Amino acid sequence: MVLFSGLASEYTYLTSDERVELIKLLVAEVDGKLPIVAGIGAPSKEETILLGKEAMKNGINHFMLMAPKRFEKDIQKHEVFFQEVASALPNCVILLQNAPSPMGAGLNAEELIQISKSNSAIKYIKEETLPSGPAITALLNHDMPHLVGIFGGGGSRYIIDELNRGSLGAVPAAEITDLHVAIYNAHQNGEAKEARNLYRLSLPLLTAQTIYRMELTKYILKKRDIVDALHVRAPLPKLDTYAKQDLDLILQDLQEENILI
Repeated sequence: MVLFSGLASEYTYLTSDERVELIKLLVAEVDGKLPIVAGIGAPSKEETILLGKEAMKNGINHFMLMAPKRFEKDIQKHEVFFQEVASALPNCVILLQNAPSPMGAGLNAEELIQISKSNSAIKYIKEETLPSGPAITALLNHDMPHLVGIFGGGGSRYIIDELNRGSLGAVPAAEITDLHVAIYNAHQNGEAKEARNLYRLSLPLLTAQTIYRMELTKYILKKRDIVDALHVRAPLPKLDTYAKQDLDLILQDLQEENILI
């Protein structure tokens, strides 16, 4: 699965036209090799629906979104929003993203259940509030036959606990996807010790990511020859010489362990 755009994609700093154009480029690049989930979260219902319709023109009907931030914890507004989006995008599959404040509303499990239980289009939830584990357990223990499963987020910093509780996996940024896949595969194969060893190797980078976020993601992707640009629109702390040297050593450690492809 490939997902674009999410919070790590700086979608709040992209125009609708830019997001539509990037989806088209992604569809062309993936060329049917993997399923695509389009992130269509936006400040308004109208923009969300517009992005969804444009994605559908490109053969995508799986969408990740959260309600506009201004709704805060008004659950009735959340319910109406998701119902209207689902109605405007027939046969869509929704991955409801629950991000903590200030990015999202930071809903609790009971609020997520209330929003999801009467909307059969919501088949997945991405749980990113902290602690994510108890919320995932509560969601999975509630009887919602249309809910296929839960994903974690948070950069995969809590992936082992989330997988142990029955999550389908995690949806992090893309700078060490191969390491996250290795952790997931080891866990699914019953290799708990290997999964934890791999997980520990991911932590130095993910600790730095909590500070620098997309600045770090872009830097690592460029160091790995995956992207060729470092521009970040979000107002984030900048990587100075010492921070870059530290990241270079972390990346070198991972490469010497043959963890990264």
